[in-house]
Amino acid sequence: MKKYFILLVIIFLNMASGLRAQDNLDSVLPVRGFCIGSPKPKDVDAFTKFIAEELAPRKVNTLIVRIDYNYQFKSHPEFVADSLTLTKSDVRKMVNACKKNNIRIIPQINLLGHQSWANHTGKLLSVYAGFDETPFLKMPEKYEWPNVDNLYCKSYCPLHPDLHKIVFDLVDEICDVFETNAFHAGMDEVFYLGEDKCPRCSGRDKAELFANEVRTVNNHLVGKNRQLWIWGDRLIDGKTTGLGMWEASYNNTYRAIDMIPKDVIICDWHYERADKTPVYFAMKGLNVITCPWRVPSLAVRQTEDMVNFRKESSKEMQPRFYGMMQTVWSDAGAFLDGFYENKKDDKGGDNTPWNSFKAMYEEINSLR
Repeated sequence: MKKYFILLVIIFLNMASGLRAQDNLDSVLPVRGFCIGSPKPKDVDAFTKFIAEELAPRKVNTLIVRIDYNYQFKSHPEFVADSLTLTKSDVRKMVNACKKNNIRIIPQINLLGHQSWANHTGKLLSVYAGFDETPFLKMPEKYEWPNVDNLYCKSYCPLHPDLHKIVFDLVDEICDVFETNAFHAGMDEVFYLGEDKCPRCSGRDKAELFANEVRTVNNHLVGKNRQLWIWGDRLIDGKTTGLGMWEASYNNTYRAIDMIPKDVIICDWHYERADKTPVYFAMKGLNVITCPWRVPSLAVRQTEDMVNFRKESSKEMQPRFYGMMQTVWSDAGAFLDGFYENKKDDKGGDNTPWNSFKAMYEEINSLR
C-alpha cells in the first residue's frame, strides 16, 4: 500500500511540475504559433499526426491554417474547384487533433490583397470578376517581376456593394467548421488599392480604405464573438523605415495603424533581419506576434527579442508583446517532406522553414 502511495505522490509531483513549466512558458510567450498552407486531402492524416507528434510536444498552442479556397464550401459551391479541396471531415481531423493537444486552430482566407498569383487569377475574382479593383490589368501568359504594370497580386475592391455578403458567407462557414473564435484575414502586400480607374475607390485616401476594410471585417467577426488577425506589413512606413515595399507600405496605407481597432492581432513578419517593429505596434496599443520564416539563427534572435521586450517593458506594454509564430509558405505536404527527410534548400542550404521551426522551438522550450 505504501508503495502505491509513493507512486501516486510521484505522479502528482510530476504533473504539478509540468503545469508549473507550462504556466511559466505561457507567461513568457503567451502565443507560440505555427502558420502553414492547408494540406491536400491525401496529406491530412500525415498532418494530423504532425500536430500530435511534433507541434504538441514543442508546446505550440496556436495553429493557423491558410485555407483560402481549398475547401468544399456549402454556402457558395461555385468556389469549389475540384476533388482536391478539403471536406468537412478532413477539417474535423485537424480540429480534433488540436482539441486533444490544447492547440487553438485558426483558419485564414486572404482578404483584400493576394487575389491572384503569378499568371493565375484567384478563385474570388475568377468567379466574381466585378470585384476586381483593376479589371483593366490582364493576367500575363508568363509572369515576371518586375513588370510594366507593377502587377504582383490583384486586390478586390473593398467598396463593391456586393462583395462582403459573399466574403462573409465564406468566413462564417470556415470559422464554424474550424470551431474557432478567431480568423486570419491576411491583408498583406496590398499594392492595388484606391486606383484612379476604379469607379468606387478613385481619389480616396488609401489609408482610410485599408483601415475601413479592417474595421468592416473586424466588426463582422466581433458580432460573431471572434477575433481578427492580420499581417502587419501594410501598417509600417516603408520609406521612413527603409523596410521597402514588401515588408512595409509604399502607398501610404501605413497611416491606417491609427485608425484600426486595438483588438486586432498583428502578425509582424521579417525574414532577413530582426527588425524591432514589434515595439512600434505595441506602442500603438496593438498586440503583436513576431513571425520568422526560414533562417534558424534569425528565428532564435527574434525569439530572444520578444522575450526581452516583454521582460523589459512597462506593465502596460508587456501584454502586447504577444509571442512568436513560425510561418511556412508552402502547403503542409511539401513542408512535411522537408521536415522528415531533413532536406536542404538548393540555394539556402540549411536555411529552411523546418530548420527555422526546430531552432525557434528549441529556443522557446529552453525558457521553461
